[in-house]
Amino acid sequence: MIQQHCMLRKPWSLAFTAEPEELAALRRIARMHLRLWGLNHLDEAVELCVTEMVANVIRHVGLGTPTELTLSMSGTFLRIEVLDPDLRALPTLLAGALDSETGRGMRLVDAVTDRWGVLLKTDRKVVWCELATGLEDPEGHVVHASVDRAEALLGLYGQVVLSRSDASGEVARVEAPVGKATAIDVIADMLCWADAHGFDVDEVVESAELRCESELRTRSG
Repeated sequence: MIQQHCMLRKPWSLAFTAEPEELAALRRIARMHLRLWGLNHLDEAVELCVTEMVANVIRHVGLGTPTELTLSMSGTFLRIEVLDPDLRALPTLLAGALDSETGRGMRLVDAVTDRWGVLLKTDRKVVWCELATGLEDPEGHVVHASVDRAEALLGLYGQVVLSRSDASGEVARVEAPVGKATAIDVIADMLCWADAHGFDVDEVVESAELRCESELRTRSG
């Protein structure tokens, strides 16, 4: 049975001082959380949004402004919020080319997100945007045939009783060409599953290779 509710994505916030030097660290931390949440396919869009929304604070509110970045789930959408204490400097979407200085940041945000807006509270404003994730529910995995096949295979793998002989005592074998093609398909699906759940695919491959080499050495010994 495929487990749909497989990842709890709790809201995450970081308070910082609005300075250009903070942007690289904010992008890096955002990428880390997206990978932990299995949403690394949104890396580029999220990095752009974080950069432009924080740059707006620096440009229109001022250097050194106490600011907060929040990532959370809004249904099946990823929500990004940037909070600052200035209730006057409101971001606007102005007509013009993307290389124009005025209003450029929010035009870029508007171009890569599904929706965005501004909330005014008593002591701060919240500039927010949301991006579609491809999830069926907030705690699920990204919908993809490869991921679903891997989920199903993992379920079978955990339930199977290891019995390799049939009634005659002969070991059942798959023809080599068919077996090789199937093995490649299984490995590819498993790597897609690992990526969808936020694991480092290169690390998974390296660990699998090390385990395989260890088992081969044991057999040959």
